[in-house]
Amino acid sequence: MDHPNPKVLPARHRCSSLGTRALEAGIVRFSVLPSLSRNSAMVNEARGNGSPNPHLEASSGVIDSSKDSSRCSSPGLDPEQHDRLREKMRRRMESGDKWFSLEFFPPRTAQGAVNLISMFDQMGAGGPLFIDVTWHAAGDPGSDKETSSMVIASTAVNYCGLETILHMTCCRQGREEITGHLHKAKRLGVKNILALRGDPVGDQWEEAEGGFHHATDLVKHIRSEFGDYFDICVAGYPKGHPDAESFEADLEHLKEKVSAGADFIITQLFFEADTFFHFVTACSKIGITCPILPGIFPIQSYHSLRQLVKLSKLEVPQKIKDVIEPIRDNDAAIRNYGIEQAVSLCQELLASGLVPGLHFYTLNRSMATTEVLKRLGMWTEEPRRPLPWAVSAHPKRREEDVRPIFWASRPKSYIYRTQEWDEFPNGRWGNSSSPAFGELKDYYLFYLKSKAPKEELLKMWGQELASEESVFEVFAHYLSGEPNHNGCRVTCLPWNDEPLAAETGLMKEQLLRVNRQGILTINSQPNVNGKPSSDPVVGWGPGGGYVFQKAYLEFFTCRETVDALLQVLKKYELRVNYHIVDVKGENITNAPELQPNAVTWGIFPGREIIQPTVVDPVSFMFWKDEAFALWVEQWGKLYDEESPSRVIIQYIHDNYFLVNLVDNDFPLDNCLWQVVEDTFELLNRPPRHEGDRHHDPAP
Repeated sequence: MDHPNPKVLPARHRCSSLGTRALEAGIVRFSVLPSLSRNSAMVNEARGNGSPNPHLEASSGVIDSSKDSSRCSSPGLDPEQHDRLREKMRRRMESGDKWFSLEFFPPRTAQGAVNLISMFDQMGAGGPLFIDVTWHAAGDPGSDKETSSMVIASTAVNYCGLETILHMTCCRQGREEITGHLHKAKRLGVKNILALRGDPVGDQWEEAEGGFHHATDLVKHIRSEFGDYFDICVAGYPKGHPDAESFEADLEHLKEKVSAGADFIITQLFFEADTFFHFVTACSKIGITCPILPGIFPIQSYHSLRQLVKLSKLEVPQKIKDVIEPIRDNDAAIRNYGIEQAVSLCQELLASGLVPGLHFYTLNRSMATTEVLKRLGMWTEEPRRPLPWAVSAHPKRREEDVRPIFWASRPKSYIYRTQEWDEFPNGRWGNSSSPAFGELKDYYLFYLKSKAPKEELLKMWGQELASEESVFEVFAHYLSGEPNHNGCRVTCLPWNDEPLAAETGLMKEQLLRVNRQGILTINSQPNVNGKPSSDPVVGWGPGGGYVFQKAYLEFFTCRETVDALLQVLKKYELRVNYHIVDVKGENITNAPELQPNAVTWGIFPGREIIQPTVVDPVSFMFWKDEAFALWVEQWGKLYDEESPSRVIIQYIHDNYFLVNLVDNDFPLDNCLWQVVEDTFELLNRPPRHEGDRHHDPAP
């Protein structure tokens, strides 16, 4: 087989054995080129919506003669995804499609924040129209603390892809401070505000100097300062606000809030459907016509009921008291009753035709609310994904439809590292120019760290590691799902904090075999040739389409295996693209001119071809920094610095290579497993002795 002429680019870090292999195979070899230095201004070519940093283009010296051809005029795969919340509501109401939404409050601790974001991902799978995050005036809610209302809401939008409403109160805040919070919320991608007066921090309400006394004033201020940018929600009280002069007077205040610019209403919790029906009828009589969502509280414990009733100053109906009092010390029995009571209430509300959707007060607990929604038939885990990767709900990412495959299992990290981009790839990734990825040093951030505590990670990954083979077994147990010698199932790895993707099951046996022999896989996908977009395992995008994938394999392995792999890859030169890199940045690749390689694409009725994931050689250099660092940051630091376990992880970090392989012939059987088998065979051959007859070392 003919090979291209070798192209050797400058490298700061030399690796003689790999360099020799690369030259023999005619492979491009480079380190970090001066023009692509991480300390230099990084640019991307202009795309359909410009480069990630278009203001840098003039100084880049890069002339793109194909700007027009790189633009993608096709609409997004999910045109409703980035519509305004009130427009989503309007469409649902017109179609008669009921929805649900969920309320959460900021946790008190950093670990609580980790758990809450995990709950967002879990409950987001059920299909809420939106979530909302409460505002606690005494808890520094507008700060950058990981437990603040602002950060939790921003994380839900940017990293969990959830339509999110941020509560905002008048309590203990002046006009300028409130305006500052609103500007910050807008900058972070929050598009919806629930405007409240707020509960007093002490016994009596105290208006801040230069602040607002009523929610109506806050609504007016938002509209005055921000026009129509925010969708605004306000609170309604089915039995009247406890501080109001009368039920009728409170309704007039509600009408003022709506007239000032509120788009919809969420009510305080109540226990009987008639209470809500009376409230909606009364609202209609005085001219309130916006959507009114009932607030539902599934009773979960005696204590939580008492606390919520105390805060809301509500009276619990006697028939509920009669059931709960005898079982007040039995949380399970109360929770079961609460589920039954909430299901019955919701069924009555939905049957009335007066309710467009249901809003649940979760108290940051998932079980009761999820069970109620499942019994109502409203929990709709849609198996088909809009794109193969987790999307963000930030408005500036609305056109994004292409990402490098390397972050497939760490989408929150990718979003974090690209948060400063002004615009995002749409239609195609672009030619060999460098995206400006931010450095990732904040592994401690609650939305980037593992949700499992240290003690659990040690049980999964080993209290003590005896050798590199101990690490191999951790990977194998993650893939097999079988308990390890501690009787613990390995449910995550540093590169993937979630259970295995469904499509991994299509390659499970092959993955197990190679991991046990030191090919430590962190990302993979099978080849797919025209599966329906509705396929429950590999499908994505709108219905009626077909999806395609090239087989992809990404793994860490030792130097000896890489040496053998390079010999084997000569046989597959035109079929397999590859990229091999060590922690220092020494690279070997046969990617032509460092061009990105589309590895996932879809064809859908009435649309252009969508190619949402690519293997981009330049982005791979930024990913490798993160991938190698995770050995130490997430795994090695579990152990004492001088411990044998820490030394083993550090050795792997320092000496192993990160490899990715792409089989371009997707209609044929995946050849990557044969590549690996050929590599193992070569490794296991007896060594040649001096004087042996020369023969081709390739299999």
